[in-house]
Amino acid sequence: MGRFDQVRANLRRAYLQRLENARAERAAADAAEALDGVPVLEEFEPELVPGHPSTMSRDDAEVPHGLRIAAAWSWRLLVLIAAAAVLLWLIGRLKTVLIPLSIALLLSALLAPMMGVLRRRMRLPPSLAAFLVLIAGLAAVAGVLTLVVSEFVAGFPGLSDKAAAGVQQIQDWLTAGPLHLSGRQLDATFDAATTWLSENRGSLTDSAVSTATATIEFLALLFLVLFVTFFFMRDGKRIWYFLTGVLPTPARDPIRRAGEAAWLTLVAYVRATVLVAFIDALGIGLLLVIINVDFWFPLATLVFLGAFVPIVGATVSGAVAVLIALVDEGPIAALVVLIGVIAVQQLEGHVLQPLIMGRAVSVHPLAVIVAISAGVVLAGIIGALVAVPLVAVLNTGIRHLVSHRHEPPPDAVVVSSD
Repeated sequence: MGRFDQVRANLRRAYLQRLENARAERAAADAAEALDGVPVLEEFEPELVPGHPSTMSRDDAEVPHGLRIAAAWSWRLLVLIAAAAVLLWLIGRLKTVLIPLSIALLLSALLAPMMGVLRRRMRLPPSLAAFLVLIAGLAAVAGVLTLVVSEFVAGFPGLSDKAAAGVQQIQDWLTAGPLHLSGRQLDATFDAATTWLSENRGSLTDSAVSTATATIEFLALLFLVLFVTFFFMRDGKRIWYFLTGVLPTPARDPIRRAGEAAWLTLVAYVRATVLVAFIDALGIGLLLVIINVDFWFPLATLVFLGAFVPIVGATVSGAVAVLIALVDEGPIAALVVLIGVIAVQQLEGHVLQPLIMGRAVSVHPLAVIVAISAGVVLAGIIGALVAVPLVAVLNTGIRHLVSHRHEPPPDAVVVSSD
């Protein structure tokens, strides 16, 4: 019985092998029939191959090969530079629209986890979930601003008195210190400052009017951001599929998958940035409380907001904290705050960001500085805010497209016989 099974198995393997050989021969025959009459690149005569000296004019043939390659690269680079210049011009012209869209995209990425919880756990419809999340976010921001303003109003008179006393100490040092300035020289300096204020009162009034106009524009911008954020949270995926629907069919699915990967990167970046900013604000806030510096809560809030602008924001907010400590508690307290700010920044740069953000959203420091500079030039502070997330998203999307592209097989290049 065992010998019979072995013979049957051998016959079956032989049959499958013959069937596989027949399929391979049939596929080869079909390929040969499809390529029948279509010349291959190697079959061309030399004078028909592009770039062969026989196909070029006499003048082109006398140009060195390296110079021809350099010229080909040059005009292509010029076209790319022109396209980039046009793109930057369009961004500058449309920044009034692009800035609210960018901020709304960041807010949508920040609120997306809460939106997902309401959709999955509570089975809420998209519109209701987006509305509740948006209201909760507005309530949190309003509460924080209320605390900041109330503490600032309560502590400003004391800080103003201390600042006046500090100015008086500076005056005393200027007159009794190593500079030995006379009272007449100080009075002349203050008179010059008063004269400058009188002469520029008109421009200051215009600045106040401009500030009022900017306030109105800010309110309009705020409502637009809230409106766009609501629809991004509710219909974000449908909007993305609609926008990518105009692409050619072969490019549609890769672009969609790259966009989804970039969106996950943006969500991870915003969540990690919020966590890092909270840790920074908590550390510096506790230090200010220990030293008994006034306005510790507004300063901690400023540190939290400044952390959203990498490198630059932390430096500016730390400098403000040091100045307030100098005015409020003196130079020793300011030195302690300065050391604490530097320590927190080093902890953020070398421990928190690599540990929390990881390699998926890591961006080289040079790219960060260039992105922030370009954002400031194009759109001011808001441009600096959205520049780094934009670079992180583009980095992930481009990497995804490159890593998932399908290379053609390295066979002979087939060209049309026409």
